[in-house]
Parts: sequence; structure tokens; C-alpha cells
Amino acid sequence: MNYLRLEIICWSCLLIAMAVSTEAASVWKLPTAQMVYEDLEKCRQESQEEDAATLRCLVKKLGLWTDESGYNARRIAKIFAGHNQMEELMLVVEHCNRMEQDTSHLDDWAFLAYRCATSGQFGHWVKDFMSQKEVER
Repeated sequence: MNYLRLEIICWSCLLIAMAVSTEAASVWKLPTAQMVYEDLEKCRQESQEEDAATLRCLVKKLGLWTDESGYNARRIAKIFAGHNQMEELMLVVEHCNRMEQDTSHLDDWAFLAYRCATSGQFGHWVKDFMSQKEVER
């Protein structure tokens, strides 16, 4: 019996170690405006131009959204770290994410939480970020 418990504990530790190394291996990278525009075009085609579906597709491709927990506030804050308000931005994103959470209507959840979060200063930062690509053209 003790041997079986020891074996279960060893397998559990191995699975945890594998999960940690897998997560570390899938390193998320800051998106550039170019990446956003390219993914946006793909998502528009996939979602047949429907705004909420396009947005959810885009933020999933950028690694900023999961259907289980919504927006990843930490990653979003990293994109806009230059504004030196990461904690405040994370609070806004987390608040809007919770307020609009609706796991039965994922596209609407993504869209409404985005609209909520970008209704203030963060919305201006998003526009500035996206205009970087227009300057490059």
C-alpha cells in the first residue's frame, strides 16, 4: 500500500513538473502593431466581419484571452508598461472582465469587457498603439 502511495506521489510530481516546463516553454511575446493588423485581417475573414467575434478571435490569437478566464490583465499591462500604470490598468481590465463575464456568450463577453476597459485613458493608449502601424506604412 505504501509503495502505491509513493508511486502516485512520484507520478503527481512528474506531471506537475511537466506542466510547469510546458508553460515555461510556451513563452508569450509582446505583440507589435504589425502582428495585430495581420491577425486582425485573418480574424475578420474567419468571423465574417462580425465585430464581437472578430475581437475575440484577435485577442485569442495574441494570447490576451482565454475562454475560461477572459482577458489576461497582466499581459495587457505589459504591452502598455511604458505608461507606468500597470497596476491600475490591470485593475481596470480585471474589473471589466468580472463585470461582463458571460461564459455562455463568449464573443459578447470579450466585446463588452473590451468596451468597458477602453472607455477611459486605456482606450487612448490602444489607439496610439495601433497608430504605430499607420506611421510605418
